[in-house]
Amino acid sequence: MDVAAYMAERIPLIDRAIEARLDGLANGDEAIPSALAGAMRHLLFPGGKRLRPVMALAAAEAVGGPAAAALPLGVAVEFVHTYSLIHDDLPCMDDDDLRRGRPTVHKAFDEATAVLAGDALLTEAFAVLADGAEESEASLRLAVVELLSRSSGALGLVGGQVDDLAFEAAGSGSAGTRAARLASIHARKTAALFRASIEGGATLAGADPGKRAALARFAQDVGIGFQIADDLLDADSGEAASILRLQGIDDAKNGAEALLGRALGEIEGWGEAAEPLRALARFAIRRER
Repeated sequence: MDVAAYMAERIPLIDRAIEARLDGLANGDEAIPSALAGAMRHLLFPGGKRLRPVMALAAAEAVGGPAAAALPLGVAVEFVHTYSLIHDDLPCMDDDDLRRGRPTVHKAFDEATAVLAGDALLTEAFAVLADGAEESEASLRLAVVELLSRSSGALGLVGGQVDDLAFEAAGSGSAGTRAARLASIHARKTAALFRASIEGGATLAGADPGKRAALARFAQDVGIGFQIADDLLDADSGEAASILRLQGIDDAKNGAEALLGRALGEIEGWGEAAEPLRALARFAIRRER
């Protein structure tokens, strides 16, 4: 399957939905401040790969539903992901000046506006999921709200970021202990949002509990594999990531491939409808950039 062609078809759907949401905030009867609107948009356009929202759409298709069923989640997940990048870049976190080849939000605007833009994107994510739901799908939306909140909150992304900051500051402990802590950080900081995207997309398409559980396991392995792939790409920058200092490049590559194989095993036999999701998993873990 041509994963690039699939993404090229799906990304415009997501971009239009994001654009419509932002336009509603900036130009509605109670328009938000222009500086806030600009800061919220800064990292969304031009955006990244949109991998998580595209996976949400692919998961809906994998369980026999329409991609459009997962579109509200796609927007919500991209808002959460972008909020996390804005906050990660802040001086009190990673203190980065550039993101996606552009000044980070706190550099392009100011630190306070960046914090508030991240806050606005996070809360707007849940408004997207709450808005426009038919009565027949309200319970599905509620389940996805719970999933996304757990994945992005203290038990997921936020808790993972706290432990990540502490992990880098500590810099000690046995290799085994540090490897276990790092795996836990990756599971919460990265894989949790993949799970919200993939399991959530399938949920909105009406997946049964068995398929939802299989996709939760699939997403966990893909998310951790994706983070290892990121670490491998960073190895060329002269700042070898923690996983590589603990495992080495070859062991990390083998570990990522093992995670991919296990993930694909979860949806083996699901037929052609699941091929986009399988292709996206391969892309996430084997990508070169």
